[in-house]
Amino acid sequence: MTQEERALAFAGLHRKGDPIVLYNIWDAGSARCVAEAGAKALATGSWSVAAAHGFGDGQKIPLQLLVEIAREIAAATDLPLSVDFEGAYSEDPAQGAANVAQLIDAGAIGINFEDQVVGKNGIHPIDKQAARIRAIRDMAERQNVPLFINARTDLFLQESDATRHANLLDGAIARSKAYAEAGASGFFAPWLVDVDLIGRLCAASPLPVNVMMRPGAPDLATLAAAGVARVSYGPFPYRAMIAWLRGEAEKVYGK
Repeated sequence: MTQEERALAFAGLHRKGDPIVLYNIWDAGSARCVAEAGAKALATGSWSVAAAHGFGDGQKIPLQLLVEIAREIAAATDLPLSVDFEGAYSEDPAQGAANVAQLIDAGAIGINFEDQVVGKNGIHPIDKQAARIRAIRDMAERQNVPLFINARTDLFLQESDATRHANLLDGAIARSKAYAEAGASGFFAPWLVDVDLIGRLCAASPLPVNVMMRPGAPDLATLAAAGVARVSYGPFPYRAMIAWLRGEAEKVYGK
């Protein structure tokens, strides 16, 4: 399967009401494990990749190391690979697009691209984030790769009080529409767990909606009924694996 074919196949797995499930991985070994378990596609989580290689989240893992990890994962299986690329390692649209081009060269067919200001507070204005998405789309088209740009909004993630998430919904919908016009392929709203709000977002968004399966989130069947097209697990698979490993090691060392 060519890179273009993998990209098209990945896009086709995003079906409203019949979501693709991505159990996020962090290296070639975890990629093979999840692939052998029956996954139809693979996706990294930035927190997990960073932690597995000794770094904190927030673009602290060096760009070139991340690109090489993506290359190793892409070579480990034949499945489509989406890479959580945070803020593309640059606020400049052209430089961000050039950085994404390195991931395409490594074999990735999709990215997560977030609108929070990485390493600082707040979220980029809609027009600025749309310009960054547009630059990535233009670059991917020049490379003849139908890159799946999963445009993430951190509106809900940055509001810890879930009772206030309803007040953020209109803003999220506006972002989904602007990001779609700029060339995004999907819309990711991590930390949103209220099923009514999720349903409203899915109904209003012109893009297939991705939610994160985290503690407190509805189950998969409920999310599908709400219209979700993609469910991902973020850092939780890695955290569960590390907790198991620590527990087994403590048995060995008698702690």
